[in-house]
Amino acid sequence: MDAALATLYRQESRRVLSTLLRLLGSFDAAEEALHDAFVAAAEQWPRDGVPANPVAWLVSAGRFKAIDRIRRDRRFVGWDDAAEQTDAAADPAPGWEEQLDEREAIEDDRLRLVFTCCHPSLAEEARIALTLREVCGLTTEAIAAAFLVATPALAQRIVRAKAKIAAARMPYEVPGPAERPARLASVLRVVYLVFNEGHAASADSLVSESIRLARLLHALLPEPEVLGLLALLLLHDSRRAARHTAGGELVPLEAQDRSLWDRSAIAEGSALVESALSQHGFGAYALQAAIAALHAESESAEATDWPQIVGLYDALLRVEPSAVIALNRGVAVAMRDGPEAGLPLVEPLLGELPGYLPAHAAMADLCRRAGRMADARTHYGLAAALARREPERRFLLQRLADAGG
Repeated sequence: MDAALATLYRQESRRVLSTLLRLLGSFDAAEEALHDAFVAAAEQWPRDGVPANPVAWLVSAGRFKAIDRIRRDRRFVGWDDAAEQTDAAADPAPGWEEQLDEREAIEDDRLRLVFTCCHPSLAEEARIALTLREVCGLTTEAIAAAFLVATPALAQRIVRAKAKIAAARMPYEVPGPAERPARLASVLRVVYLVFNEGHAASADSLVSESIRLARLLHALLPEPEVLGLLALLLLHDSRRAARHTAGGELVPLEAQDRSLWDRSAIAEGSALVESALSQHGFGAYALQAAIAALHAESESAEATDWPQIVGLYDALLRVEPSAVIALNRGVAVAMRDGPEAGLPLVEPLLGELPGYLPAHAAMADLCRRAGRMADARTHYGLAAALARREPERRFLLQRLADAGG
């Protein structure tokens, strides 16, 4: 595959796959057809020239190659009528790509693919793996490495997810208005979890893919919570350059060099927040993005509008009550009113979040600020023991040492 075709594969293969999946009804068949289409392009385009609409040409080529395969092995059903409409080994018909644009909504196919991969009946880990593989086009090896999972185990996770989709005959469609809120929530959660994993692991590829997915959803389905999620990811990612020292050590938010923050991402994220909050139906992602925007727009931790952040956490707790949100609210109260005010809010939550690193790290920090150094050492030690990534573990051990541990 030459460089131009390789670039086209990176940029457009997921669009082609999504339409082939609708046409063929099977992940395996669509992936085979995608491969065959690009092989045909590598053979024909140098001779005949690149078509005016390469994506439509590739869809057409993949479809015809799949029909040829079906006619040869007779192992598939439901394609007899289609097979009779074309000759074996037929090339895409002249002008077919223009017809495709008129009668097929390729962008809708991409949205169908996202909703299929994020179907709520699949396990969360399977949804994440399948989305990264099929929607984003990441290799199985790259996904496994990012999530610290063995490649064979990750591959089996994807295989089982595809088998479940086929066995359950899950519809390859964008859900209707009645089903959409619950289904969209599943999609947004997958995108958010991919971002969080990439953010925690400093895996730029996962961060970039999650933002790309959020942008795709925003372009295809611009609902308030989609705007809110995209804004949240952009605002968090705007601090990427300041999160670590040149040596790879973790830098906490209050100590970051804010001149390194990406002001264009902050401006875009803040504008999306305003748009989301101005519409009916915004929820947890938009509220979290509003909190992130207040952090991003402040000149320092001390200058942050903590009273407004506490108010937003109050609203967030009403929308999505959880111990994690209550923990974050307790930390915000401590920033507004002092550690003594935050400790009674945070300490009772430790029983609900026994293995949650941020809970012990927050408790340790509040105890340190309140002069409870023995308790601070205990919780820094617990947090360090829970750390999965070396920079985070080193940071917590340094805080433990600073507290006399």
